[in-house]
Amino acid sequence: MSLRSHTLGTDEKQEGEAGKRSSVTEHHATKEHQRQDLGFYEDEEIQVTRVYSRSNEAKHNSGGVLTKIITGRSNASLKDPGPPPDGGLKAWTQAFMGHLVLVNTWGVITSFGVFQTYYTSQLGFAPSAVSWIGSIQILGHFFVGTFSGRALDAGYFHWVFIAGMLVECLGVFMTSLCTSYWQLFLAQGLCIGLGCGLQFCPTMSLVTTYFSKRRNLAVAIVASGSASGGLIYPTVVRQLLPRLGFGWTVRIMGFIMLAIGALTASLLKPRLPPRRSGPLIEISAFKETTYSLYCVGTFLSIWGQFFAFYYVGVFGIDVIGVSYPISVNLLLIMNGLGLIGRLIPNYLADLKFGPLNTILPFSFISAIILFAWSSVSSTGRLYAFAATYGFFTAGFQGLFPATLSSLTTDLSKAGVRMGMGFSIAGIAALTGPPLAGALIQAHGGNYLYAQMWGGTVMIVGGLTLIATRISKTGWVLRMRV
Repeated sequence: MSLRSHTLGTDEKQEGEAGKRSSVTEHHATKEHQRQDLGFYEDEEIQVTRVYSRSNEAKHNSGGVLTKIITGRSNASLKDPGPPPDGGLKAWTQAFMGHLVLVNTWGVITSFGVFQTYYTSQLGFAPSAVSWIGSIQILGHFFVGTFSGRALDAGYFHWVFIAGMLVECLGVFMTSLCTSYWQLFLAQGLCIGLGCGLQFCPTMSLVTTYFSKRRNLAVAIVASGSASGGLIYPTVVRQLLPRLGFGWTVRIMGFIMLAIGALTASLLKPRLPPRRSGPLIEISAFKETTYSLYCVGTFLSIWGQFFAFYYVGVFGIDVIGVSYPISVNLLLIMNGLGLIGRLIPNYLADLKFGPLNTILPFSFISAIILFAWSSVSSTGRLYAFAATYGFFTAGFQGLFPATLSSLTTDLSKAGVRMGMGFSIAGIAALTGPPLAGALIQAHGGNYLYAQMWGGTVMIVGGLTLIATRISKTGWVLRMRV
Protein backbone atom coordinates (compact mmCIF):
# COMPACT_ATOMS: atom_id res chain seq x y z
CA MET A 1 0.00 0.00 0.00
CA SER A 2 1.40 3.41 -0.95
CA LEU A 3 1.41 6.49 1.24
CA ARG A 4 -1.07 8.22 -1.10
CA SER A 5 -3.64 5.37 -1.02
CA HIS A 6 -3.42 5.29 2.74
CA THR A 7 -4.18 9.02 3.08
CA LEU A 8 -7.13 8.88 0.63
CA GLY A 9 -8.63 5.97 2.54
CA THR A 10 -8.38 7.92 5.74
CA ASP A 11 -10.09 10.91 4.06
CA GLU A 12 -13.16 8.82 3.29
CA LYS A 13 -13.43 7.50 6.82
CA GLN A 14 -13.19 10.96 8.35
CA GLU A 15 -15.53 12.79 5.91
CA GLY A 16 -18.58 12.40 8.11
CA GLU A 17 -16.73 13.64 11.14
CA ALA A 18 -15.30 16.75 9.48
CA GLY A 19 -17.87 19.12 10.95
CA LYS A 20 -17.20 17.96 14.49
CA ARG A 21 -13.48 18.73 14.60
CA SER A 22 -11.37 21.85 14.13
CA SER A 23 -8.12 20.12 13.20
CA VAL A 24 -6.69 16.66 13.06
CA THR A 25 -3.01 15.78 12.91
CA GLU A 26 -2.14 12.37 11.54
CA HIS A 27 1.63 12.47 12.01
CA HIS A 28 1.72 9.47 14.36
CA ALA A 29 -0.66 7.41 12.23
CA THR A 30 1.46 8.02 9.19
CA LYS A 31 4.65 7.05 11.07
CA GLU A 32 3.00 3.81 12.21
CA HIS A 33 2.00 3.01 8.64
CA GLN A 34 5.59 3.56 7.53
CA ARG A 35 6.82 1.15 10.18
CA GLN A 36 4.45 -1.54 8.97
CA ASP A 37 5.00 -1.12 5.24
CA LEU A 38 8.60 0.08 5.05
CA GLY A 39 10.27 -1.64 8.00
CA PHE A 40 13.92 -0.90 7.38
CA TYR A 41 13.16 2.75 6.67
CA GLU A 42 11.02 3.37 9.73
CA ASP A 43 12.96 6.44 10.79
CA GLU A 44 12.41 8.47 7.63
CA GLU A 45 11.50 12.02 8.56
CA ILE A 46 8.24 12.27 6.63
CA GLN A 47 5.56 14.41 8.15
CA VAL A 48 2.03 14.56 6.76
CA THR A 49 -0.28 17.11 8.36
CA ARG A 50 -3.96 17.63 7.67
CA VAL A 51 -5.60 20.95 8.37
CA TYR A 52 -9.36 21.00 8.46
CA SER A 53 -11.50 24.13 8.45
CA ARG A 54 -14.98 23.55 9.85
CA SER A 55 -16.73 26.11 7.64
CA ASN A 56 -14.71 25.69 4.47
CA GLU A 57 -14.79 21.89 4.67
CA ALA A 58 -18.57 21.72 4.68
CA LYS A 59 -18.81 24.06 1.70
CA HIS A 60 -15.87 23.33 -0.49
CA ASN A 61 -14.12 20.12 0.58
CA SER A 62 -15.19 16.54 0.87
CA GLY A 63 -11.95 15.35 2.36
CA GLY A 64 -10.18 18.43 3.74
CA VAL A 65 -7.11 20.32 2.74
CA LEU A 66 -4.02 18.13 2.71
CA THR A 67 -0.71 19.80 3.46
CA LYS A 68 2.41 17.68 3.03
CA ILE A 69 5.63 18.64 4.66
CA ILE A 70 8.31 16.25 3.49
CA THR A 71 11.84 16.36 4.75
CA GLY A 72 14.65 14.05 3.73
CA ARG A 73 14.56 11.95 0.61
CA SER A 74 11.69 11.43 -1.77
CA ASN A 75 9.57 8.29 -1.85
CA ALA A 76 11.63 7.00 -4.75
CA SER A 77 14.62 6.74 -2.48
CA LEU A 78 12.68 4.44 -0.15
CA LYS A 79 12.57 1.67 -2.73
CA ASP A 80 14.51 -1.51 -2.11
CA PRO A 81 17.88 -1.06 -3.88
CA GLY A 82 17.80 -4.70 -4.83
CA PRO A 83 20.62 -7.25 -4.65
CA PRO A 84 24.26 -6.16 -4.86
CA PRO A 85 25.43 -5.62 -8.46
CA ASP A 86 28.43 -7.89 -7.75
CA GLY A 87 30.44 -6.22 -10.50
CA GLY A 88 30.23 -3.53 -13.11
CA LEU A 89 31.93 -0.15 -13.40
CA LYS A 90 30.34 1.44 -10.35
CA ALA A 91 31.00 -1.52 -8.04
CA TRP A 92 34.63 -1.96 -9.08
CA THR A 93 35.15 1.79 -8.82
CA GLN A 94 34.05 1.58 -5.20
CA ALA A 95 36.51 -1.27 -4.63
CA PHE A 96 39.38 0.72 -6.15
CA MET A 97 38.47 3.81 -4.12
CA GLY A 98 38.49 1.58 -1.05
CA HIS A 99 41.99 0.48 -2.06
CA LEU A 100 43.09 4.12 -2.08
CA VAL A 101 41.45 4.75 1.29
CA LEU A 102 43.56 1.97 2.76
CA VAL A 103 46.66 3.48 1.18
CA ASN A 104 45.93 6.49 3.37
CA THR A 105 44.91 4.56 6.49
CA TRP A 106 46.39 1.09 6.90
CA GLY A 107 49.25 2.09 4.63
CA VAL A 108 50.21 4.66 7.25
CA ILE A 109 50.00 2.01 9.98
CA THR A 110 52.21 -0.48 8.16
CA SER A 111 54.71 2.30 7.45
CA PHE A 112 55.19 3.21 11.09
CA GLY A 113 58.18 0.89 11.33
CA VAL A 114 60.34 3.48 9.54
CA PHE A 115 59.47 6.01 12.24
CA GLN A 116 59.95 3.43 15.00
CA THR A 117 63.51 2.87 13.78
CA TYR A 118 64.18 6.59 13.25
CA TYR A 119 62.87 7.64 16.66
CA THR A 120 64.84 4.97 18.53
CA SER A 121 68.12 5.05 16.58
CA GLN A 122 68.29 8.77 15.75
CA LEU A 123 66.32 10.49 18.51
CA GLY A 124 67.09 8.08 21.35
CA PHE A 125 63.51 7.32 22.43
CA ALA A 126 62.86 4.02 24.22
CA PRO A 127 61.45 1.36 21.83
CA SER A 128 58.50 0.52 24.09
CA ALA A 129 57.59 4.23 24.38
CA VAL A 130 57.73 4.73 20.61
CA SER A 131 55.58 1.66 19.98
CA TRP A 132 52.77 3.33 21.95
CA ILE A 133 52.54 5.93 19.16
CA GLY A 134 51.96 3.26 16.53
CA SER A 135 49.66 1.30 18.80
CA ILE A 136 47.44 4.28 19.50
CA GLN A 137 47.18 4.73 15.73
CA ILE A 138 45.86 1.19 15.38
CA LEU A 139 43.48 1.64 18.31
CA GLY A 140 42.04 4.75 16.69
CA HIS A 141 41.81 2.83 13.43
CA PHE A 142 39.82 0.01 14.96
CA PHE A 143 38.07 1.42 18.02
CA VAL A 144 36.54 4.43 16.27
CA GLY A 145 34.99 1.84 13.95
CA THR A 146 32.32 1.21 16.59
CA PHE A 147 30.95 4.67 15.86
CA SER A 148 32.11 5.42 12.32
CA GLY A 149 30.78 2.07 11.06
CA ARG A 150 27.34 3.09 12.31
CA ALA A 151 27.62 6.30 10.27
CA LEU A 152 27.27 4.31 7.04
CA ASP A 153 24.09 2.65 8.31
CA ALA A 154 22.69 6.01 9.43
CA GLY A 155 23.36 7.83 6.16
CA TYR A 156 26.22 10.09 7.27
CA PHE A 157 29.03 8.42 5.36
CA HIS A 158 30.41 11.48 3.57
CA TRP A 159 30.26 13.74 6.62
CA VAL A 160 32.23 11.27 8.71
CA PHE A 161 34.64 10.34 5.92
CA ILE A 162 35.56 13.94 5.10
CA ALA A 163 35.97 14.74 8.79
CA GLY A 164 38.34 11.78 9.12
CA MET A 165 40.36 12.85 6.10
CA LEU A 166 40.80 16.36 7.49
CA VAL A 167 41.68 15.14 10.99
CA GLU A 168 44.28 12.74 9.59
CA CYS A 169 45.89 15.43 7.42
CA LEU A 170 45.91 17.79 10.40
CA GLY A 171 47.75 15.14 12.41
CA VAL A 172 50.31 14.62 9.65
CA PHE A 173 51.09 18.30 9.25
CA MET A 174 51.29 18.79 13.02
CA THR A 175 53.66 15.80 13.22
CA SER A 176 56.03 17.67 10.90
CA LEU A 177 56.30 20.39 13.58
CA CYS A 178 56.79 18.11 16.60
CA THR A 179 59.93 18.38 18.72
CA SER A 180 59.09 16.16 21.72
CA TYR A 181 57.63 12.75 22.50
CA TRP A 182 54.30 13.95 23.90
CA GLN A 183 53.73 16.06 20.78
CA LEU A 184 54.38 13.04 18.56
CA PHE A 185 52.04 10.95 20.69
CA LEU A 186 49.17 13.43 20.28
CA ALA A 187 49.73 14.33 16.61
CA GLN A 188 51.05 11.15 15.01
CA GLY A 189 49.42 8.70 17.38
CA LEU A 190 46.07 10.07 18.52
CA CYS A 191 45.15 12.54 15.76
CA ILE A 192 46.17 10.38 12.80
CA GLY A 193 44.65 7.30 14.43
CA LEU A 194 41.27 8.99 14.94
CA GLY A 195 41.27 10.35 11.40
CA CYS A 196 42.07 6.96 9.91
CA GLY A 197 39.39 5.27 12.01
CA LEU A 198 36.72 7.65 10.73
CA GLN A 199 37.58 6.64 7.15
CA PHE A 200 38.49 2.96 7.40
CA CYS A 201 35.49 1.09 8.82
CA PRO A 202 32.74 2.94 6.89
CA THR A 203 34.64 2.40 3.64
CA MET A 204 35.11 -1.33 4.25
CA SER A 205 31.41 -1.67 5.07
CA LEU A 206 30.39 0.38 2.02
CA VAL A 207 32.35 -1.75 -0.44
CA THR A 208 30.90 -5.02 0.90
CA THR A 209 27.36 -3.82 0.11
CA TYR A 210 28.20 -3.81 -3.63
CA PHE A 211 29.22 -7.48 -3.78
CA SER A 212 27.90 -10.92 -2.87
CA LYS A 213 29.68 -13.77 -4.66
CA ARG A 214 32.74 -11.63 -5.41
CA ARG A 215 32.82 -9.98 -2.01
CA ASN A 216 36.04 -11.66 -0.88
CA LEU A 217 37.87 -10.55 -4.03
CA ALA A 218 36.56 -7.01 -3.58
CA VAL A 219 37.69 -6.94 0.04
CA ALA A 220 41.10 -8.24 -1.07
CA ILE A 221 41.44 -5.38 -3.55
CA VAL A 222 40.55 -2.93 -0.80
CA ALA A 223 42.80 -4.57 1.80
CA SER A 224 45.78 -4.63 -0.56
CA GLY A 225 45.77 -0.85 -0.30
CA SER A 226 47.54 -1.19 3.02
CA ALA A 227 50.44 -2.90 1.25
CA SER A 228 50.46 -0.23 -1.46
CA GLY A 229 50.64 2.47 1.19
CA GLY A 230 53.27 0.44 3.00
CA LEU A 231 55.40 0.67 -0.14
CA ILE A 232 54.70 4.31 -0.98
CA TYR A 233 55.26 6.03 2.35
CA PRO A 234 58.43 4.21 3.51
CA THR A 235 59.92 4.90 0.07
CA VAL A 236 59.08 8.58 0.46
CA VAL A 237 60.76 8.60 3.88
CA ARG A 238 63.84 6.73 2.67
CA GLN A 239 64.36 9.00 -0.34
CA LEU A 240 63.50 12.38 1.19
CA LEU A 241 64.54 12.17 4.84
CA PRO A 242 68.31 12.47 4.17
CA ARG A 243 67.73 15.31 1.67
CA LEU A 244 64.90 17.40 3.13
CA GLY A 245 64.88 16.47 6.79
CA PHE A 246 62.05 15.20 8.96
CA GLY A 247 59.68 18.18 8.68
CA TRP A 248 59.35 18.47 4.92
CA THR A 249 59.40 14.71 4.42
CA VAL A 250 56.31 14.37 6.61
CA ARG A 251 54.63 17.37 4.95
CA ILE A 252 55.05 15.80 1.51
CA MET A 253 53.40 12.66 2.88
CA GLY A 254 50.55 14.89 4.04
CA PHE A 255 50.09 16.43 0.58
CA ILE A 256 49.93 12.92 -0.94
CA MET A 257 47.28 11.91 1.60
CA LEU A 258 45.27 15.06 0.94
CA ALA A 259 45.18 14.44 -2.82
CA ILE A 260 44.15 10.81 -2.40
CA GLY A 261 41.54 11.75 0.19
CA ALA A 262 39.93 14.35 -2.07
CA LEU A 263 39.64 11.81 -4.91
CA THR A 264 38.10 9.08 -2.76
CA ALA A 265 35.66 11.44 -1.03
CA SER A 266 34.28 12.51 -4.41
CA LEU A 267 33.79 9.00 -5.84
CA LEU A 268 32.70 6.81 -2.92
CA LYS A 269 28.89 6.37 -3.01
CA PRO A 270 26.78 4.48 -0.42
CA ARG A 271 24.39 1.98 -2.04
CA LEU A 272 21.91 1.18 0.73
CA PRO A 273 19.41 3.69 2.12
CA PRO A 274 19.99 4.85 5.70
CA ARG A 275 18.87 2.82 8.69
CA ARG A 276 18.62 5.52 11.33
CA SER A 277 17.38 3.28 14.12
CA GLY A 278 19.38 0.82 16.15
CA PRO A 279 22.13 1.00 18.77
CA LEU A 280 25.77 1.84 18.25
CA ILE A 281 26.67 -1.57 19.65
CA GLU A 282 24.61 -4.66 18.86
CA ILE A 283 24.99 -6.67 22.05
CA SER A 284 22.86 -9.48 20.64
CA ALA A 285 25.67 -10.26 18.17
CA PHE A 286 27.75 -11.64 21.04
CA LYS A 287 24.99 -14.15 21.78
CA GLU A 288 25.96 -15.80 18.51
CA THR A 289 28.69 -18.27 19.39
CA THR A 290 30.32 -18.08 15.97
CA TYR A 291 30.65 -14.30 16.06
CA SER A 292 31.97 -14.27 19.63
CA LEU A 293 34.56 -16.99 19.00
CA TYR A 294 35.73 -15.22 15.87
CA CYS A 295 36.25 -11.97 17.77
CA VAL A 296 38.28 -13.80 20.45
CA GLY A 297 40.37 -15.64 17.86
CA THR A 298 41.23 -12.52 15.90
CA PHE A 299 41.99 -10.64 19.12
CA LEU A 300 44.62 -13.21 20.10
CA SER A 301 46.09 -13.41 16.60
CA ILE A 302 46.40 -9.65 16.19
CA TRP A 303 47.67 -9.28 19.76
CA GLY A 304 50.92 -11.04 18.85
CA GLN A 305 51.11 -10.13 15.18
CA PHE A 306 51.90 -6.44 14.81
CA PHE A 307 54.99 -6.01 16.94
CA ALA A 308 57.19 -7.62 14.27
CA PHE A 309 56.25 -4.84 11.83
CA TYR A 310 57.40 -2.24 14.35
CA TYR A 311 60.54 -4.00 15.55
CA VAL A 312 61.98 -5.78 12.51
CA GLY A 313 64.02 -2.69 11.58
CA VAL A 314 65.21 -2.08 15.14
CA PHE A 315 66.09 -5.79 15.42
CA GLY A 316 68.13 -5.56 12.23
CA ILE A 317 70.10 -2.56 13.50
CA ASP A 318 70.60 -3.66 17.13
CA VAL A 319 71.01 -7.43 16.75
CA ILE A 320 72.17 -8.08 13.17
CA GLY A 321 73.98 -4.78 12.66
CA VAL A 322 72.39 -3.62 9.40
CA SER A 323 72.26 0.04 8.32
CA TYR A 324 69.17 2.26 8.50
CA PRO A 325 68.47 2.04 4.71
CA ILE A 326 68.53 -1.76 4.94
CA SER A 327 66.14 -1.64 7.90
CA VAL A 328 63.73 0.35 5.71
CA ASN A 329 64.19 -2.22 2.94
CA LEU A 330 63.05 -4.93 5.35
CA LEU A 331 59.78 -3.10 5.90
CA LEU A 332 59.37 -2.57 2.15
CA ILE A 333 59.81 -6.30 1.58
CA MET A 334 57.23 -7.13 4.25
CA ASN A 335 54.72 -4.75 2.71
CA GLY A 336 55.58 -5.68 -0.88
CA LEU A 337 54.94 -9.37 -0.26
CA GLY A 338 51.90 -8.28 1.70
CA LEU A 339 50.36 -6.92 -1.50
CA ILE A 340 50.42 -10.42 -3.00
CA GLY A 341 49.46 -11.93 0.34
CA ARG A 342 46.23 -9.98 0.43
CA LEU A 343 45.15 -10.83 -3.11
CA ILE A 344 45.89 -14.56 -3.49
CA PRO A 345 44.19 -15.84 -0.29
CA ASN A 346 41.04 -13.83 -0.95
CA TYR A 347 40.97 -15.06 -4.53
CA LEU A 348 41.17 -18.65 -3.27
CA ALA A 349 38.48 -17.91 -0.70
CA ASP A 350 36.22 -16.55 -3.45
CA LEU A 351 37.03 -19.33 -5.89
CA LYS A 352 36.66 -22.41 -3.73
CA PHE A 353 37.28 -22.45 0.02
CA GLY A 354 35.49 -19.53 1.65
CA PRO A 355 37.14 -16.92 3.91
CA LEU A 356 36.87 -18.76 7.23
CA ASN A 357 38.46 -21.92 5.83
CA THR A 358 41.22 -19.92 4.17
CA ILE A 359 42.17 -17.79 7.17
CA LEU A 360 43.02 -20.83 9.33
CA PRO A 361 46.31 -21.94 7.69
CA PHE A 362 47.48 -18.33 7.41
CA SER A 363 46.94 -17.90 11.13
CA PHE A 364 49.03 -20.93 12.10
CA ILE A 365 51.79 -20.40 9.54
CA SER A 366 52.21 -16.79 10.70
CA ALA A 367 52.68 -18.03 14.26
CA ILE A 368 55.27 -20.62 13.20
CA ILE A 369 57.25 -17.99 11.28
CA LEU A 370 57.22 -15.71 14.32
CA PHE A 371 58.67 -18.56 16.39
CA ALA A 372 61.32 -19.05 13.69
CA TRP A 373 62.34 -15.39 14.02
CA SER A 374 64.21 -16.36 17.18
CA SER A 375 66.75 -18.31 15.07
CA VAL A 376 67.56 -15.41 12.70
CA SER A 377 71.24 -14.49 12.96
CA SER A 378 72.18 -13.07 9.54
CA THR A 379 70.99 -10.47 7.07
CA GLY A 380 69.91 -13.12 4.56
CA ARG A 381 67.76 -14.93 7.11
CA LEU A 382 66.28 -11.63 8.22
CA TYR A 383 65.25 -10.88 4.64
CA ALA A 384 63.68 -14.36 4.42
CA PHE A 385 61.78 -13.77 7.66
CA ALA A 386 60.53 -10.38 6.46
CA ALA A 387 59.31 -11.83 3.15
CA THR A 388 57.50 -14.88 4.54
CA TYR A 389 56.05 -13.14 7.58
CA GLY A 390 54.86 -10.23 5.43
CA PHE A 391 53.10 -12.59 3.01
CA PHE A 392 51.29 -14.78 5.54
CA THR A 393 50.29 -12.07 8.00
CA ALA A 394 48.97 -10.04 5.06
CA GLY A 395 46.86 -13.04 4.11
CA PHE A 396 45.42 -13.10 7.61
CA GLN A 397 44.83 -9.35 7.69
CA GLY A 398 43.16 -9.37 4.29
CA LEU A 399 40.86 -12.24 5.22
CA PHE A 400 39.97 -10.80 8.63
CA PRO A 401 37.39 -8.26 7.37
CA ALA A 402 36.18 -10.60 4.61
CA THR A 403 35.46 -13.33 7.16
CA LEU A 404 33.84 -10.85 9.52
CA SER A 405 31.61 -9.68 6.68
CA SER A 406 30.69 -13.26 5.74
CA LEU A 407 29.49 -13.89 9.30
CA THR A 408 27.03 -10.99 8.94
CA THR A 409 24.04 -12.18 6.92
CA ASP A 410 22.05 -8.94 7.31
CA LEU A 411 23.87 -6.32 5.20
CA SER A 412 21.97 -3.51 6.95
CA LYS A 413 23.95 -4.38 10.10
CA ALA A 414 27.31 -4.69 8.35
CA GLY A 415 28.58 -1.34 9.56
CA VAL A 416 27.76 -1.97 13.22
CA ARG A 417 29.10 -5.52 13.35
CA MET A 418 32.29 -4.76 11.47
CA GLY A 419 32.82 -1.75 13.70
CA MET A 420 32.49 -3.92 16.80
CA GLY A 421 34.91 -6.51 15.43
CA PHE A 422 37.43 -3.85 14.46
CA SER A 423 37.21 -2.26 17.91
CA ILE A 424 38.03 -5.54 19.62
CA ALA A 425 40.97 -6.01 17.26
CA GLY A 426 42.03 -2.45 18.07
CA ILE A 427 42.42 -3.25 21.76
CA ALA A 428 44.71 -6.14 20.80
CA ALA A 429 46.75 -3.95 18.47
CA LEU A 430 47.01 -1.24 21.13
CA THR A 431 48.46 -3.48 23.82
CA GLY A 432 50.45 -6.02 21.78
CA PRO A 433 53.46 -4.02 20.50
CA PRO A 434 54.05 -2.12 23.79
CA LEU A 435 53.84 -5.41 25.71
CA ALA A 436 56.41 -6.96 23.37
CA GLY A 437 58.59 -3.87 23.74
CA ALA A 438 58.38 -4.13 27.52
CA LEU A 439 59.47 -7.79 27.34
CA ILE A 440 62.43 -6.84 25.14
CA GLN A 441 63.45 -4.02 27.45
CA ALA A 442 63.01 -6.11 30.61
CA HIS A 443 65.42 -8.74 29.26
CA GLY A 444 68.18 -6.37 28.21
CA GLY A 445 67.31 -6.16 24.52
CA ASN A 446 66.79 -9.91 24.11
CA TYR A 447 63.93 -10.52 21.67
CA LEU A 448 63.39 -14.19 22.55
CA TYR A 449 60.70 -13.69 25.20
CA ALA A 450 58.69 -11.33 23.01
CA GLN A 451 58.97 -13.74 20.07
CA MET A 452 57.80 -16.70 22.16
CA TRP A 453 54.92 -14.69 23.62
CA GLY A 454 53.80 -13.51 20.18
CA GLY A 455 53.92 -16.95 18.62
CA THR A 456 52.06 -18.55 21.53
CA VAL A 457 49.10 -16.17 21.57
CA MET A 458 48.83 -16.49 17.79
CA ILE A 459 48.67 -20.29 18.08
CA VAL A 460 45.90 -19.99 20.68
CA GLY A 461 44.14 -17.55 18.38
CA GLY A 462 44.31 -20.06 15.53
CA LEU A 463 42.82 -22.77 17.75
CA THR A 464 39.97 -20.41 18.63
CA LEU A 465 39.34 -19.82 14.93
CA ILE A 466 39.07 -23.59 14.47
CA ALA A 467 36.43 -23.55 17.21
CA THR A 468 34.69 -20.78 15.26
CA ARG A 469 34.46 -22.99 12.19
CA ILE A 470 33.16 -25.94 14.20
CA SER A 471 30.52 -23.66 15.70
CA LYS A 472 29.51 -22.55 12.20
CA THR A 473 29.48 -25.89 10.35
CA GLY A 474 29.80 -28.63 12.95
CA TRP A 475 32.34 -31.36 12.23
CA VAL A 476 31.73 -31.28 8.48
CA LEU A 477 35.16 -30.88 6.90
CA ARG A 478 34.30 -30.33 3.24
CA MET A 479 32.13 -27.27 3.48
CA ARG A 480 32.77 -23.87 1.95
CA VAL A 481 32.48 -21.24 4.65
